[in-house]
Parts: sequence; C-alpha cells; structure tokens
Amino acid sequence: MAGRVTIQDIADALGVSRNTVSKAINNTGILADSTRERILQKAVEMGYKQFSYLSLAGKQQEPASPQAVITAPLSAPESSSPAKPGGTIALFSTMLLGASHFSSTMLDKVQNELSTLGYGLVMHRVTQENLNSMTLPNSFHKEAADAIICFEMFNAAYSDMICELDMPVLFVDFPVHTDRGPLKADRLLMDNRSNIYAFVNEMVRRGKKKIGFIGDHLHCTSFFERYMALREALVMLNLPFSDRYCILGQPCENPSYEDYRAYILKQLDAMKELPDVFICANDFVAVDTLQALRKLGVSVPGDVYLCGFDDSPESHIVTPPLTTIHIHSQIMGFSAVHLLISRIRNPELNYRTIYTETSLIYRESTGD
Repeated sequence: MAGRVTIQDIADALGVSRNTVSKAINNTGILADSTRERILQKAVEMGYKQFSYLSLAGKQQEPASPQAVITAPLSAPESSSPAKPGGTIALFSTMLLGASHFSSTMLDKVQNELSTLGYGLVMHRVTQENLNSMTLPNSFHKEAADAIICFEMFNAAYSDMICELDMPVLFVDFPVHTDRGPLKADRLLMDNRSNIYAFVNEMVRRGKKKIGFIGDHLHCTSFFERYMALREALVMLNLPFSDRYCILGQPCENPSYEDYRAYILKQLDAMKELPDVFICANDFVAVDTLQALRKLGVSVPGDVYLCGFDDSPESHIVTPPLTTIHIHSQIMGFSAVHLLISRIRNPELNYRTIYTETSLIYRESTGD
C-alpha cells in the first residue's frame, strides 16, 4: 500500500469501525479476543507504523494463522562493521508483539542494536497448543538460531524446557518460580521496587496509610515484585499490610479482557471498605480499575488515589490521567541485546539478572 497506513485504512480493509481498530491497536476498551487478533494481524500485514519493524513471513498462509511467523530481517547497515558474521536471534512470545507501546518501542531498539551487530531477528509465536503439549513452535529450528529472547513467556514449565535447549537464552521478565529453582538463563527486568517504595513513602507523608494492590501477583515476576514492594515498604514504615484492600489472582485460567474487567468490578463492589490508595500491577489494570470505580460511584482522586505502572499512552489520556511508573523501554531493548550477545560470546559466564531504571510520574489520579 502506497503512503502511510492509517487506522482508517485498516478499518476499511476489514470492514470495521475506526474506533474498533483503535481499541485493538491500543489494547483498550471491550473487544472480543478474536477481533483484536484479526485487527492486529491486518495491521502487521499492512505495515502500520506501530508494527513497521514486523512483516508476515510466508504470506501465502492465512494472516490469522496461529503458527504464522513474524520476522524482522535485519541486515547490518552498510556503514556498520559487524562484530562477527551475521547470525539469527529467535524471539519467542505468547503474544503478538507490537500490541503494546512498551513492546513496540523496546523491540524497535532491539532491532536497531541487532542490526548494527549483524544479526537478524525472527519471531516465533508460542501458542496455547505449544504450551499444553510442551512443544516448540513448528517454525523454530534450533540449528538456524544463535540464541533465543523470550518475551512475555510466563509459563514456568515451558520456560524451563527452553532453558534445556543448550543454547543462549534471555528472558525479558519471566515466570514466578515458587517451587522451582531459578531459570538457567540470563534475565532482564525493569526496577519494580524503588519507585513503589518512593510512592508509598509519599502517600504516607500525605496521610494515605491504607494502601492496596490490584493485579494477578503471580502472573509474572514483575507483578510479583511490585506487589512485594508494597508490602516491604509498609513494613519499613511500621505500617500494617492488609489483604482486604487487595484484588489478587484472576477469575479463571486465561481469562478474557471482559472476564477480568468483570472480576475487578465484582471484587471492588464486595469490599466493605476501600483503601486510601490502590497500586495496580500495570496501567491496563489501573484503567480497568478506574472504570470499575466510576461505575460504583467512587471518585478518583476524590475518594481513592490510583497508581499504575508502565506509563503507557493510555495513562496520559484517561480522565483523570494516571500517576504511574515509567519504564524506559529503549534502555531495556539496548540492555537485552548486549546481555544476550555477551552470553553468545562468553557462554561460561554465570547467569545474570539485570534491572533497568524506572521513573515515578505523578498525575491527577493522585491529586497532582
């Protein structure tokens, strides 16, 4: 398609409204998972700006095929001097990357850094069938890859299986290993604790001492660390932590967006007393919480303060704008590449866990 692809172009191609496409791309609003998937696949296929680094391999396949391989053929720029002959990095994920601002901006940096080093990147979608059967994606061939980056891979048993492939592996966030040893791989995370500590201290200084958490704290390590940071901060301030101010877990295994929103609304409605502040596992949970509170006639920030995590585009545009913790996604992308390359070059290194900095941003949802 000539020219810049717009949301309206995608809507016209699929015969849906512009608003529906916007919800799918920005991961907001109530939308059937099948519709969201179809729109995101079409956005990739048409080269929409947020997915410009991705192209569908094997276009003779059905666009929405769960086994479709998404590739970013990354040849080094003519002016660059690769540190070694070009290789290939496999990217494993259970999600369609680019569906969030964080993933798209981080992968943009991964693409650029790998390109300067002479590496290509091939994405392999890990489906629910792969997880259930403990099988690798049909598109993946070990001999064709120098290393694996795992993104949004939160199944503990499957992650352990990947670590047994006897090749360099990097996890960007990873499962909560409650009954297992640590992953036999390098691990990259954002700093999930420091700014939660800072936020809790500021809330207590303002007299807001009842603080709860909303989110599935066992979904992934980053969510777990954010939850534990709240608990630890309150302990350090000699203040009690109460589960009655928390909405943890999820309504069922693999809930839809609609299921999870309904779950938050039901749990909030059942609370006998609301806390002064809710810290949410990420901005999407915070937006869902904001909408649920509004339905219940609870004012933010009038009755309850609300804080998210990620600094997604949605956090800027909701009413009120969300106080949140910004993830420096391009720094994470840079760190991911160089952590993985160092493992390729020095396979005997001990496994490492690296954290990148985050920044606390106050907005109107906490009265700022």
